[in-house]
Amino acid sequence: DNFVKIYIMLRIILFVGITISLSKKIGKKLMFFSRNWFFDLDKRLRMCGLDSDAQSFDEILENLRARKIYNPDEFASQCIYVILAGGFSQKTAKKIHEKIMAHLRANDANFDTLIQIFNNKNKINAICKIWENRVVLCDGYYVLESLDDKLKYLQDLPHIGKITANHLARNLGEDVVKYDIWIQRLGCKFVNKNFKIDNGKLSLEIKNACDEMFLHLERETGLPRGYIDVVLWRSLQQGLIKL
Repeated sequence: DNFVKIYIMLRIILFVGITISLSKKIGKKLMFFSRNWFFDLDKRLRMCGLDSDAQSFDEILENLRARKIYNPDEFASQCIYVILAGGFSQKTAKKIHEKIMAHLRANDANFDTLIQIFNNKNKINAICKIWENRVVLCDGYYVLESLDDKLKYLQDLPHIGKITANHLARNLGEDVVKYDIWIQRLGCKFVNKNFKIDNGKLSLEIKNACDEMFLHLERETGLPRGYIDVVLWRSLQQGLIKL
């Protein structure tokens, strides 16, 4: 009888220990991805003047809630920004973008002078093609109805890849996620999995992990995932979130 009692007591102690351990892990996860956690990140970015991508956070959120229809010049400008943003800090990309757009508006697409502003032949060629064909490209985008068709259309634009197409779509007001390497790492942390990340190809398991994270934060905050994406990306980039 004593042996049975001791055995039952040990099982109870083990069960309680496991329960407490799991509760701590779940609690830590929910605290890290909670409503308060997210809005604290948003607040800290705004206080530091870091609340922007191509547009300010407020403009991004407003556009996601009530999508703006851009004219051809504005559409081309959004395309050109994401082309320039690849591989550069936001600060650098904005400076180059401002100079290039000023030149395009004043002098049209002149490769020889644009290459002096930004010495990257592939990107300048793409920028010239987009600016020269901006009316047709803009009209072609806005006749499409489904998000999948729009993303495929953007992917076919000069120097716009799959991930960049999502970035551009978000800046155009579509409620999508960029799935860049920072977001992929955070998605893995959310599901507590050490998936292998290939930044050149988004795996289905990592995409699902990210989507699970965004769905959770959408429920927590009531905000569009496109806005959640830009706040998380900026927070990761600035080291406000440690992975």
